[in-house]
Amino acid sequence: MIRKAALSRRSLLALPALLPATALGQGTWPQKPVRLIVPYAAGGGTDILARAMAEALRPTLAHPIIVENRAGAAGVIGSELVARAEPDGHTLTAVVSTHVMNRHVLSQVPYDPIRDFTPVSMLTRNTMVLAASHTLPFTDLAGLRSFAAANPARLSTGSTEALSQFIGQELARRLRLEIPDVQYRSGGQLMTDVVAGHLPLGWTSTASATPHLATGRTRIIAVSTSTRTPFFPDVPTVQEQGIAEFDLAGWVALLAPAGLPDAISARIRGYVGTAFADAAFRARLTALGIEPDLRPPAETLAAMQREDRIWAAAAAAGHITRQ
Repeated sequence: MIRKAALSRRSLLALPALLPATALGQGTWPQKPVRLIVPYAAGGGTDILARAMAEALRPTLAHPIIVENRAGAAGVIGSELVARAEPDGHTLTAVVSTHVMNRHVLSQVPYDPIRDFTPVSMLTRNTMVLAASHTLPFTDLAGLRSFAAANPARLSTGSTEALSQFIGQELARRLRLEIPDVQYRSGGQLMTDVVAGHLPLGWTSTASATPHLATGRTRIIAVSTSTRTPFFPDVPTVQEQGIAEFDLAGWVALLAPAGLPDAISARIRGYVGTAFADAAFRARLTALGIEPDLRPPAETLAAMQREDRIWAAAAAAGHITRQ
C-alpha cells in the first residue's frame, strides 16, 4: 500500500498510475458527469479558466465536466452548495482566494471555508491589474493621483469581490485619496463597463482584462504584485510606482466537499496535472492571460491557512470591515 505521506511527494502526473484499482474505492472516477461549480458570474476569470479546463479534460474522461455558475453573495451561494454535497468527487468547485477572506468581511458565512472543504489542487495565481478607461488622460499612478486631486468626484474603482475591493481601497488609502468602490458580479461585466467608458477604473484579473485590450479602449496602469506579470511585462508594479511593500495577489483552487477520499482526490489531480502539462492547453491559458500554478493539497491548504491569518490581522487593524 502506498502511504499517504509518500503520495504527497509524487508528481501529479504519476498519481493515476501509482494507485492500485482497489484504492479507488467504489469504482473509477468519474462514474457520472462531474459538476464543477463556479460560484461567480459567467465571463469572469475563474469562469474562463473552469470552462477551458473542462474542455481540456473532456477527451480523457469517461464522463464530462459540466461547469455551473452559481453566483451570489460573493461566492457563498455556490460554495455552500459544494460544502453540502456528497464527497464522492462528482461535485467540485473552483474558488478564488476570497473564499477564505469572506468570513472576515461578510456578516454570515454558513460554512467554514477551510474545514468544510477538501483541497484538491491549487490551479493558478491571479495577479490583479488596474484597468483604466480610454477616457482618462493618465497612464500611471502619478497621473491618477494628480487627476484625482483636481477632479475629486470623477473617479471610482470597480471590484468583483473582497480581494479586488481591498486592493482598490488600500491603494486609495496609500495614495491618500478617496475613491469610491463600485461592486460588480464578475470581471467580465466590470471590463465591459471600463471599455464602454462607464467605469473609470477597475481592479481585476489578467484573465478578465486580456480579451479587452485589443479594443484600444482600455489600458493597464499597474499590477498588484511585487513583480511584473509576464502577461503585461511593460506595466510597472504598484511598488515600482512609489507605494512600498504593496504585494497582493489572488489564486484559483480546486476544492471538493470535506471527506473526499484520498484516492479520488489523487485521481482528479492526476487528470488535472495531465491537462496542465499539455502544450496546447498551456498555450491557451497564456492567450487567456491565466498563469498556471499547480500545487498539491498540502500546499493549497497551507496557502489558505496563511491567507486566513492575513485577513484576520487586516480585520483586527480595521483595514477590512464586515458588510
